[in-house]
Amino acid sequence: MRKAKSIRVLLVDDHEVVRAGLRTVLRQSQGILVVGEAATAAEAVLQASRCQPDVVLMDARLPDGSGVDACRAIREQSPDVRVLFLTSFSDESIVLAAVFGGADGYLLKHVNTASLLQAIRSVASGHSILDSSVTKLIVSGGRTVPANDPASSTAALSSQQHRVLALVAKGKTNKEIADALHLSDKTVKNYIRTIFQKLHVTRRSQAAAHFMRLVEQAAGDRSVASSTSR
Repeated sequence: MRKAKSIRVLLVDDHEVVRAGLRTVLRQSQGILVVGEAATAAEAVLQASRCQPDVVLMDARLPDGSGVDACRAIREQSPDVRVLFLTSFSDESIVLAAVFGGADGYLLKHVNTASLLQAIRSVASGHSILDSSVTKLIVSGGRTVPANDPASSTAALSSQQHRVLALVAKGKTNKEIADALHLSDKTVKNYIRTIFQKLHVTRRSQAAAHFMRLVEQAAGDRSVASSTSR
């Protein structure tokens, strides 16, 4: 049998002790290979080009700039590279900037080892990952989302496109969406392309953020309607 290809990971954190700990954990994990390290945003962009990782495990704040800026630069030069933030910062503005800057996931450093490894594998396979507390921030932070109002954007979506978007927000792959809606993989891919165009996004995590905002707005509208009807 052909041996499965290892997930190539680049570690980006300005603390050497943190990188050493992550390196030890990942090197002990089957199917994950640490191919490089970086301590600054500039070095992260350079190493991403040199090492060609599948996943960049990135801190949000670095000595010479933000991890979000590094994420954008990496995504511009290597669109297929996945970026997973692992940071101690849960500030709403940083979370949203990361999501809309092209990140595929955002985890806080209190995550346990098993969850971190699962997140790396999930992101590498095309899923979007958000820490549960991060999800709450995105859902509740409506006024600071750097994008068009999600309600007006999603109004242009058809019923089927809404169903596809809901499954994207749950982290489902194209194949899983196809199976759930009894569609072909190609049809799902076309739906997602159209959804991205209508929402003016380029990443699944960005589309998921739009959907979660829409759900929160709908819940708020129902709450207001319920209170005024009493």
